[in-house]
Amino acid sequence: MTRLSAIIVKIIRELLRDIRTLVLMMLAPLVVITLMYFIFDVNNEADIRLGVPDTIDQTFVEGLPDDVEVVPYELAPTMSTLLDNDQLDAFVNITDEKIDVTYKNEDPSKTGAVKQVIRAGLEEMKDEQLKGILGALPEEAELPVMSMEETYLYGSEDSTFFDKMFPILIGFFVFFFVFLISGIALLRERTMGTMERMLATSVRRSEIIIGYLSGFGIFAMLQTIIIVLYSIYLLDMNIAGNIGWVLAINILLALSALAIGMFISTFANTEFQMMQFIPLIIVPQIFFSGIIPLDNIADWISVIGYAFPLRYAGDALTEVMIKGNGFMYIWEDLLALAVFIAVFVLLDILGLKKYRRV
Repeated sequence: MTRLSAIIVKIIRELLRDIRTLVLMMLAPLVVITLMYFIFDVNNEADIRLGVPDTIDQTFVEGLPDDVEVVPYELAPTMSTLLDNDQLDAFVNITDEKIDVTYKNEDPSKTGAVKQVIRAGLEEMKDEQLKGILGALPEEAELPVMSMEETYLYGSEDSTFFDKMFPILIGFFVFFFVFLISGIALLRERTMGTMERMLATSVRRSEIIIGYLSGFGIFAMLQTIIIVLYSIYLLDMNIAGNIGWVLAINILLALSALAIGMFISTFANTEFQMMQFIPLIIVPQIFFSGIIPLDNIADWISVIGYAFPLRYAGDALTEVMIKGNGFMYIWEDLLALAVFIAVFVLLDILGLKKYRRV
């Protein structure tokens, strides 16, 4: 029992001396749980916006659930711009013989909820029509036959939620593996003494960082190209836009992950400590990348997402792969990723200063 007690005491003392490990162990789960609480607690109901002409049968509008926002329009709008610009989930037009519905379908899971509320409005309208017919012509009551035409701005009727997740998942895996591999690789350079010997020479810190960034960057870009091409051509995933922009976005994301991984590695002394940063650096990016809808959460929580590069990459990849848009729609996201790279490269250079002995 004495030897067992000695081992326990030894472990406790080592952990107490390693304050960084203790803080990460206690703090990281609290941060993740808090984010999950705020995100999932307010995301229970879909926030649905429907566009309709101002001449539409008001019975249809009255039959919609109370939480559905209806936006009337005087003139016939252009669907390709209206649904995006006005943040509509669908536009419904009802005439005497036809029902035209155009779904945005950016999020296929939400499209299912939109179909349900439209169905509820149509049922209410049909019930009102039936009452009028029965009151006027009780012996010849018959509802008029109306055809329904459904179109989709993005994707098709067969689109699934995975189609929305897929562009973001590509970016996530690119970021995660590049971050982890680059951080651990640079950490090994330090622990093996390679970095210290290099810093003892006349080589500039900026040259070291740019050199490492370029060297690792070549393999990061190769990994990115393989992941993107494999997903598109072998898994047969659809891409509405130009594949060149998909590669450009992921390469910028990989370089930002590389720069961030190198920076975080300066705070770790072991590979285990490097792994401990995953809940703080990687997990929050999943929440804010676009995989989880953030329409209903508080603004102050949503703003946190702009501190993570995967938020910008997710938006850009969605614009290209799902909406088929080009540079004019993603240049701000590309600029943000470039800023991430520049800032963390500068921080990497400054971070090496404490390891230079001469």
